[in-house]
Amino acid sequence: MAESTQEFIERVGLIPVLRAKSVAQGRTVVDAMMAGGVTVVEVTMTVPGAIDLLKELKNEYGSALLLGSGTVTSAEQAQATIDAGAEFVVSPSLHPEVIRVTKANRKTSCPGALTPTEAITAWNAGADYVKIFPCSAVGGASYIKALLAPFPHLKLIPTGGVTLQTAESFIRAGARALGVGSDLVNLAAIDAGKPETITETARAYLKVLADARKS
Repeated sequence: MAESTQEFIERVGLIPVLRAKSVAQGRTVVDAMMAGGVTVVEVTMTVPGAIDLLKELKNEYGSALLLGSGTVTSAEQAQATIDAGAEFVVSPSLHPEVIRVTKANRKTSCPGALTPTEAITAWNAGADYVKIFPCSAVGGASYIKALLAPFPHLKLIPTGGVTLQTAESFIRAGARALGVGSDLVNLAAIDAGKPETITETARAYLKVLADARKS
């Protein structure tokens, strides 16, 4: 039985948010993360040539890399990224039409929300996960815990302010996975010719998550 997208996301526990400046830079980041064991990536629509990057990564890595698209705010974008190889679709905000298109294609939907009303509205619209963004701006892990008190069935992925230092607290608070930005997707390291920095950070994140889940 093949692993489902949701099983894959929760096993790895991280969704690195890729906001690269070019397709070439994006590929270098992904190579460095995969060398560290992180085999999930969210290619945002803010990357120049995002669709081309999705296609290239799909061709190169196939099922070894779980591909998602991010910053998706229209039905057209959702369909284009799914056609290019995205298995999950992430938005910073709540767009029912994006959820509809994603689910019609039998892919995994992860819209963005912040308030309790937005989170439950996203879930009731068919979301598989709800991305809580910007999470650190409203209290971080304590906010995730507070949301899960009335809504224990929600599958939450905090994004914004997730770091190696805060990762454990988010998992302990009940997050299913973590959306990670510049703390892992370190474009400065790539520009400096030091992709191993990303590889080492990827390994460190996986260790923190493994330890947090054991306890």
